[in-house]
Amino acid sequence: MELVAGVDIGSLTAKIVVLGGTYNDRDSIKQKYSFIRRVGYNPIKIAKDLINEAENAIGNKSLAYIVSTGYGRKLVEIANERITEITCHATGAFFVNPDIRTIIDIGGQDSKVIQINEIGQIQDFEMNDKCSAGTGRFLEVMANTLEVELAEFGNKALISKNPATISSTCTVFAESEVISRLNQGANRLDIIAGIHTTITNKIAALTARVGVKSLVALTGGVALNPGVKKMLEHQLNVLIEVPSNPQMIGALGAALLASKHLHDSSN
Repeated sequence: MELVAGVDIGSLTAKIVVLGGTYNDRDSIKQKYSFIRRVGYNPIKIAKDLINEAENAIGNKSLAYIVSTGYGRKLVEIANERITEITCHATGAFFVNPDIRTIIDIGGQDSKVIQINEIGQIQDFEMNDKCSAGTGRFLEVMANTLEVELAEFGNKALISKNPATISSTCTVFAESEVISRLNQGANRLDIIAGIHTTITNKIAALTARVGVKSLVALTGGVALNPGVKKMLEHQLNVLIEVPSNPQMIGALGAALLASKHLHDSSN
C-alpha cells in the first residue's frame, strides 16, 4: 500500500499527516502517522525533519506523494505539490464530517472563514490581515503579558462577569493597552475576558462577510481554547463543532489531496 503525506507549515507550528488507503474509498483511508512541533528559526529544516521522522516511523518506507500547505508551504523543498491552506482545510474538515458547511480556522498569523457546499466544494472564503487581533499569536502574546499559561487562558476568560474593553486590534498596541489596564488596577480576569471578546469580535465580523451555514467547525490551534469557542457560539448564535486534533486539519487535507493525485494519475 502506497503512503502519502500532507505537511502544513504554519507560522507557529508544523504538522504532518501520513495516510494509507484509496482516495475514492473513504473507509479504506487510514491515518498511519501524525506529528506536530513548533516552528523555530529554520522552517526548512523542520519540514525535512518531519518527513524523515515520518518515514522512519512507518518503517523506512518512502512516501509516494507529498503535498505541502500553510504559511510556509513553499519551504517544503521535497513536496511534489503545494496547495493553499484554504483548499486543504476545506478538504480536511469535510472528510472529518461531511455535514460541515462553514469552517473557521484561526491560525498563528491569520484567520480564515471558508464556506463549502454539500460535496465539499469551496463556495466562498475570507481572510483577515496579519496584524489583526483575530489570530493565535495575539492570544499567545497576551497570555505571556499577563503571565498566564496559554492552556488556561480560555478557561479564565469564562470566569469574568465584566469583561474589560480592549480597543486595540493590533497585537503590539493591544499589549501596551493591557499593561496600562493592569497598572490602573483592572481585574486580571476581566482583562483576559476582554482580550477574548476582541478576538471573537474580529472573527465574527470576518464570518459575517461569508455568511454562516451550519454545521460550523472551528479548526486551528485556537480551537482548543474554550473561551474563544463559547464566545463565538454566543456571537454567531450557532453551535460550533471542534474536530479531534483541530490543529491537524490542514495537514490532513493536504494528505487527502496527495491521495487524490495518486488515484487520478492511476486512472
